[in-house]
This record gives sequence, C-alpha cells and structure tokens, in this order.
Amino acid sequence: MERQQLVSRRPREELQAVVGEVGGLHAQVLSAAELAAWARVDGLRPGELEEELWERRSLVKTWAMRGTLHLLPAAEYGLWQAALDTYDHYLKGGWLRGFKITREELDLLLTKVREVLGGEGLTRDELAAAVAEASGSPALGEKLGDSWGAYLKPASFQGSLCFGPNRGRSVTFVSPGSWIEAGPGPPAEEAVAEVTRRYLRAYGPATAAEYSRWWGPRRPAQATRAFRALGEEAVEVDVEGEAHWALAGEVEEIAKAAPQGAVRLLPAFDPYVIGSARDVPAILDPDHKARVHRPQGWISPVLLVNGRIEGVWSHERKGGRLSVRVEPFEALPDGPRQGAEAEAERLAAFFGDELALEWG
Repeated sequence: MERQQLVSRRPREELQAVVGEVGGLHAQVLSAAELAAWARVDGLRPGELEEELWERRSLVKTWAMRGTLHLLPAAEYGLWQAALDTYDHYLKGGWLRGFKITREELDLLLTKVREVLGGEGLTRDELAAAVAEASGSPALGEKLGDSWGAYLKPASFQGSLCFGPNRGRSVTFVSPGSWIEAGPGPPAEEAVAEVTRRYLRAYGPATAAEYSRWWGPRRPAQATRAFRALGEEAVEVDVEGEAHWALAGEVEEIAKAAPQGAVRLLPAFDPYVIGSARDVPAILDPDHKARVHRPQGWISPVLLVNGRIEGVWSHERKGGRLSVRVEPFEALPDGPRQGAEAEAERLAAFFGDELALEWG
C-alpha cells in the first residue's frame, strides 16, 4: 500500500508523479480513474482529472498495457510508448487472420493513420474516411470504421495515436506529437528496463507470471528475462516457498514492512487490484475472488485494509446525496470499520454531498 501511495496521500502537485509511479491509471471508465487518483492524492477536486487531460494536457489517454485504456503522464509518454512499441502480437499470423487483415493492409493502414492525424481531433468515422482517401482503399476505411480498437491499438503502441477531447458523445483521436508535443522515447531496451523497474517498485515482490499478466502479451519466460536484464538491480526472493523478484535495494525495507492501519475505498479497475497477485490468499481470500474479479474483465470497487481486500463497495449520487454501501466479506474490527467510515465521509466531501452510509 505504501508503494501504491495508499498509506498517506500525496500533495495535489504530485499527481503526475503518482500516476507514473503506479504504472498509469486504468481509464476504461474515466470516473473510476478519477477516484483512483482521489485515493492517492490530497486536494483533488471533481473534474480536475479531465482538466489535466484536455486543458493542461499534463496527462494523456491512450491504449497501453494489456491493450487497455490508461492515463499516463504526458511528460513520460515517450518512455511508455517506447516500451509498448516492443509489442508484436499484432504482426503475427494468428492475430492477422483473426482480424481478417493482411500484413500489407495493416502496414498501409498504420502508415496512413500516422499521416492523417494531427492536433485537431478526428472521430472514428472521420479517421476511417481520411484513411480511405489517403490510401485509395475504401475497404481499408471500412475495416477501420467497423472495428472499435483492434486496428487502432497498434497505432497507439507505435506512438501515432492517442485520445483527444470527446466531441459530443464521440471520442476523438489526435497525434501525440501534435497534441502533447511528444518526442521520441529512449531506446526500447532502456524503456522496457525502466518499466520493469517501476513495476517491481510498485508491485513487487512479484512472480514472472504476475508481471506477464500486468504487462500484456508477454510470456512468463520473457518476463523473467526482463527481470534478469536489470542485472544486480533485481534479485530473486522466496515468498512462502515461491520464487519472486524484487529490486535488490528494497528487499530489506520490504522485509521490515508492517501493517499501519491503512484503510482505503478503491474504485473499479484500481491499479492496486489489477496489479496485485489475485491468487494469493494473503491479499484476497479465494472464496471471494469472484466478487472482485468478475466476468468480462470487470474489476469491482474494493475495501482495502492493510493491503488485504476485505470487501466490496458501491456508491450512487442523487440530489446532493451520496449513498455508499460497504459489504465486508467478514465482520470488521472497530479500527478498519472506522477507517472505512472516514473514507466514505471523505468521498462525500470530495463530491460536496451529504453522506448516507450503509453496511451490507
């Protein structure tokens, strides 16, 4: 929890640093990303995350790890994009056959996406029409228009595309070079090493399988090679008989870590839940796993107590009233219960609403 900035909240001016340290905020649901920031940063107000995205442009929204939408610090875009550019699963036969496109068509599509995008946002339909015209291939435009992200994610990994402000109910796409003046990142090897380093700092000790799941299309053997590529910076440690990896300079501090009574209400798709080991009973009782990791990739909001997921929760806003329902998996001692109540009160203050708290 400490490495995830969940023991004590960081100052508002450190928002971008926090986002980078936890490996980005999952942004499939932007309101959940806002609450993930709220859980870690003091002084944040409603709507401010969108201001950072669309007005100040200090954050950027793009497809990143696991091919899912993330918010990343704009100043570090080059680092993350250089690491994501090592993805090659979309160049393989199985992917191409599955999405009914040839390698030549995909190369042409990605080239034209890079050419037609600038600083003015294009909707998906507008982008498809522009690609069709630039390529001279209406069929290519139709492919782009008929899919949601399949052909756009590779453009994102290559650094040709990120999200611009919504136009009504339609998302728009822009060129990162124009939108945030993104420059080239470090060499791929350096970028992957830094991302691996950050992962271990935020989520370690971790197994190769856990890192592989967090990063995306990478087998555990590749993740192990990424750990070993850090040289003396990373070491294998034993956690209850299972081999894990950690940053060498942090092993002693990790071993001395003790519960600090920290309680947080984490939103759906929170980085802590996505990145932590989902099959370790010390983090989540297997009997309750299905209530947290739900079908179709949905991650529930959770009650976190001293690093352990102890329940789920929900909230609803209506008419100046915030209704919060907390459902612990087991009866909570007074300390964690009071901590959860304090978090609910803080959430109501964040929204400027009157709190109605219910225990399930």
